Amino acid sequence: MTAERSAALGLGGNLGDPAAAISAALDALDARDGVRVTARSSFYRTPPWGDPDQPDFINACALVATTLTPEALLALCLEVERGLGRAREKTRRWGPRLIDVDLLDHEGETRAGAALTLPHPRMMARAFVLVPLAEIAPQRVIAGRTVAEAAAAADATGMTRLP
Repeated sequence: MTAERSAALGLGGNLGDPAAAISAALDALDARDGVRVTARSSFYRTPPWGDPDQPDFINACALVATTLTPEALLALCLEVERGLGRAREKTRRWGPRLIDVDLLDHEGETRAGAALTLPHPRMMARAFVLVPLAEIAPQRVIAGRTVAEAAAAADATGMTRLP
């Protein structure tokens, strides 16, 4: 039997009801063998990143205990996205979406491949990831820094924690 490992996920969306989609994605992940959601952050309203001509996003982070490899967990996250209606648009990389589930960290493992890079290559520059992750895992070390340190240095302009 494979031991459980801790993984961090970033979730978001800005079409339809993003909070409901995030909750549904986490419920779908939690219902699968080999994945157990152990913590969920608050929801945050955040300005769009990378492509400003779109509605604000709702973002959150979660921790999961998993027996899945990083590649298998990523495949499951993408399957959950598709199940919720996500169609990845090739022409607008950071455009609007119903749901996005990113694998941020898998217990400190590193990968640098075409399909998966760990830790997530842009997470340390994104307040919409770091702020909610710091809420549930402030002492988690990623890329040599605690999440709390990275979140404190991130530009969270325009972010609002939702009740």
